[in-house]
Amino acid sequence: MSNELFWVLGLLLTAVTLFILNKPRMDVVALLVIIGLPLTGVLSIEQTLAGFSDPSVVLIAALFVIGDGLVRTGIAYRLGDWLVARAGNSETRLLILLMLTAAGLGSVMSSTGVVAIFIPVVLGVSARLRIAPARLMMPLAFAGLISGMLTLVATPPNLVIHAELRRAGLEGFGFFSFTPIGLAVLALGIVYMLLTRNWLAGSHCNNSGPERLTLSDLAHAYRLNERERRLKVRVDSPLANQTLNELELRQQYGINVIAVERQRKFRTLLLMATGNTLLEPGDVLLVDLASPTIGLLDAYHSLGLEPMNLAHSYFSLHAHQLGLAEIALPPESQLPGKSIFELGFRSKYKLNVVGLRRHGEALQGVLVDEKLKPSDTLLVAGNWRDIHRLQGLSRDFLVLSLPAEVDEVAPAARKAPYALLSLAVMVALMLSGLLPNVMAALIGCLLMGAFRCIDLDSAYRAIHWPTLILIVGMLPFAQALQQTGGVDLAVHGLVQLLGEAGPRGILACLFAVTAVIGLFISNTATAVLMAPVAIATAQALNASPYPFAMTVALAASAAFMTPISSPVNTLVLGPGQYRFGDFVRVGVPFTLLVMLVTVLLVPWIFPL
Repeated sequence: MSNELFWVLGLLLTAVTLFILNKPRMDVVALLVIIGLPLTGVLSIEQTLAGFSDPSVVLIAALFVIGDGLVRTGIAYRLGDWLVARAGNSETRLLILLMLTAAGLGSVMSSTGVVAIFIPVVLGVSARLRIAPARLMMPLAFAGLISGMLTLVATPPNLVIHAELRRAGLEGFGFFSFTPIGLAVLALGIVYMLLTRNWLAGSHCNNSGPERLTLSDLAHAYRLNERERRLKVRVDSPLANQTLNELELRQQYGINVIAVERQRKFRTLLLMATGNTLLEPGDVLLVDLASPTIGLLDAYHSLGLEPMNLAHSYFSLHAHQLGLAEIALPPESQLPGKSIFELGFRSKYKLNVVGLRRHGEALQGVLVDEKLKPSDTLLVAGNWRDIHRLQGLSRDFLVLSLPAEVDEVAPAARKAPYALLSLAVMVALMLSGLLPNVMAALIGCLLMGAFRCIDLDSAYRAIHWPTLILIVGMLPFAQALQQTGGVDLAVHGLVQLLGEAGPRGILACLFAVTAVIGLFISNTATAVLMAPVAIATAQALNASPYPFAMTVALAASAAFMTPISSPVNTLVLGPGQYRFGDFVRVGVPFTLLVMLVTVLLVPWIFPL
């Protein structure tokens, strides 16, 4: 072992130890690595800092911007709405849908891009359903890694090994050669994450600062969740083609219509209810009943209304559009003594009063004729834009509480089609191979900016710089280990040690070596190094090269063991508030399970 290799390994061991201790922060450790590597004499300063211009680093930065554009235009939250709607109250269904969706998209586009796009979706869903982000972020990362095992184009290592087979004069892998094994690993991953998710919600995984009120908190305080209903207007309903002012549903039946869901060809529109809202057959009314015990079954029938399922509060389902706010009457207000009906909230402010608290108690029954008192607080519902407008009416109203979901309001919602177009262009360029992925992502960013989906200030704020510094700091280790012969020494030593084992033992050895090397260098570099070893080993054993090559490809994607073994893991490190040991505790057993599946299935699908 040369002195240079000794110093590189020492620096690597120190960095890993600091990562495990989580002191100092991981990005600070990465900066220490950037300072320390040139001092070993192995790399120059230019080589050490080359990570700042590495295409993968620029790609990740660009994908942060793309993801923020999807958030600002509301697309991320609509995807979250879809997940919530399909999952219902079940965290289990949510996790399964999340992993299936992320893996499916990652099989045809960059898994790093998929995870970067899904991070704000998962954060929004977690806040809405009161689930710790840690319980979903690692399943998201694992699904992104598993997606590399589903198709030939899912990850660069697959293409590297395919090209190595062709260079050896053999036929390469087909587009779906990986799919049977990848699907088995995905099923295993879903079951595994369902069983181990409780390990991910440790005491260190909490939010900093005081907990903010949510829509659910406000609804509970005013007992609104007891009175929410969804009612569909049947084709034969007498309400059809009439306005709400004409129908007087609130006065006659105690039915306060908050909003209307209206189906169009490709989407569901949410219309805030006003007195001039014209009801159409097929509309779904989001209503607040005067009392949860009011006998309305006969009224439903006579009005031609059909009760619909409501698994979640409709405020949670439409949080990006439909909001709640608690308001009080300041001392100078002219409103005490007037009834809610006299205030004309719906006509004047485009908001509905859905709750009233007096001396801390929520009042029930028909509220429109209730006279206001100075100590009363009101709960109003409507479009977030109209709720914000109340904040400017300080003489008559004081907005006490805006729930946390106000952060999910999309400031560029009207630009959503352009954001989807930008994303589609980026994905199409990635799939076509006409341009490198980093160029496709930068074009997507420019399109987002050109269409005003995101501005420059927001773009710079969207980039998670600690993640980039961590990746940049660890990238030079690959070159340092290769230049000092450290990688070759480890590979040849392990292969010679187990060279006399049977074919399945050799496959297990190849998987283990590839996975371990992948802890320290990129999975693409690992595939470049191990592909010739796999083919040469098969030729020495007079065996088919395909199971050996496939094993290396699968192992290159099995970067589950540490947060620095893949950019996908690094991306979720901050949002999930994980420590280094969380990935070790969950990832190492799963890697062993994937190795077992590989050793069992690969020789069966690709005979030795």
